[in-house]
Amino acid sequence: MPVHQEPADPIDPAEVLGRTPWSALEHAYGPADDVPEMLLGLLDTDQSVRSQALSRLHHAVHHQNTLYSATAPAALYVVSILSDTRTLSLVDKGPHGFPGPMRAELLGWLDSVANEADDEAAATSRHFGFPPEEYPPFVAICRIRSRVFHGVCAYLDDSDVHVRAAAISACIPLLDDPHLLHHRATLVPLLREVLATSGLWQYRARAIEALASWGEDTTGMEDGQQQYTFRDAEHGPQPWAVAELRGGCDTDPPF
Repeated sequence: MPVHQEPADPIDPAEVLGRTPWSALEHAYGPADDVPEMLLGLLDTDQSVRSQALSRLHHAVHHQNTLYSATAPAALYVVSILSDTRTLSLVDKGPHGFPGPMRAELLGWLDSVANEADDEAAATSRHFGFPPEEYPPFVAICRIRSRVFHGVCAYLDDSDVHVRAAAISACIPLLDDPHLLHHRATLVPLLREVLATSGLWQYRARAIEALASWGEDTTGMEDGQQQYTFRDAEHGPQPWAVAELRGGCDTDPPF
């Protein structure tokens, strides 16, 4: 069930790499001048190089669920390469990895990034005395949500179930954007039919929490595994849930 949307100009990956002042930006370990090489590695023909690039994307550009000045342009690049057939290749995921090609992993990364700029993340930030509108990386992600959504929703009816589920999940936080709210009605059936029936409890919890927060009826959807929730009421997405859903394992708090 594709989302009917306005045509959007495609994002040119070469332009993102060439016009972004990477050396003036930062990630978890300092200046982001190494990010272009990292991003190019995502499409390398060598599986080990792709895997390492994906790992660095998680652990440097979005370390422990944190947004950095390099996160938004990296997200635009990731969106721009989703349609590249090389993203159908596999990557090494370790013992906690979820099934599916790298395209599903990249959609999961975008999901995690968008989570840190949704309404609940903003409320949590204010609760702890940090107005999100005063944090440039948060603002930068909010500004690109529409462009990310237009790239992600192309996979809502993908033939690969793992890609489809990852795309649906990634749309959830993006639809907190005031300009995208009207797309929630289209996503609701997909949450019920795909995520809520997934064999992965993380996706089921994700669907139930999203539907409930949107005012939808979730009667009968809870099961014995719903003692686990994707998002903690006070601190946002639980790091272990995000890590497992994204194909990794992280026991550290998100901030």
